[in-house]
Amino acid sequence: METEQLIRTLAADNRYRARPVGFILTLALLAAAPVSFLMFMTALGVRPDVMTAMHNPFFDLKFVVTLALAISAIIVALHLSRPEASMKGWGWLLLIPVGIIAAGIGSEMMLPQRLPAMTRLIGQNSRICMTAIPLLSLPLLAGALVGLRHGAPARPALAGAIAGLISAGLAATLYASHCTDDSPLFVVTWYSIATAMVTAAGALIGSKVLRF
Repeated sequence: METEQLIRTLAADNRYRARPVGFILTLALLAAAPVSFLMFMTALGVRPDVMTAMHNPFFDLKFVVTLALAISAIIVALHLSRPEASMKGWGWLLLIPVGIIAAGIGSEMMLPQRLPAMTRLIGQNSRICMTAIPLLSLPLLAGALVGLRHGAPARPALAGAIAGLISAGLAATLYASHCTDDSPLFVVTWYSIATAMVTAAGALIGSKVLRF
């Protein structure tokens, strides 16, 4: 009887701990978001022609891609917060933003362009992009890691990397409103490099702080 009681207690404790991960992750990201937003408004700000840019579908596409990355990464992160979870059957979610940007590149290639492809790829803001997105990601990465610490990920480095994807996606959404390079070629190149930097940092930090 004592053994059965112990099993019920442990099971109840596991249910209690598993439930709040999503809630705490949301709270942590909401707490970190104003810090990133303040950093963004202080250092960069919204591009002055934003009202005109909103009529450009490739400007809008940047937000679709970055938010798709953040949302898909959040879903995967919540799954990985459970000790028995693996990436099997879940990794395809992270391909959603890849498919969206690939469709954007294909659409742009079908349209007449004033600038050659290499010029659009290099753009005018590559250095700012690779600096701004990682810096804006820092508070969000801290929030994501705090949230995931309330779970029990079996692969802390992988969970940390996904936390990096979350924070990079949200930070890139902020930065996209400043960036005047709207070509999908620019986005797939420089946004991806910046995201990879944050993902690597998340994996490194997560391997240490997400162990249980």
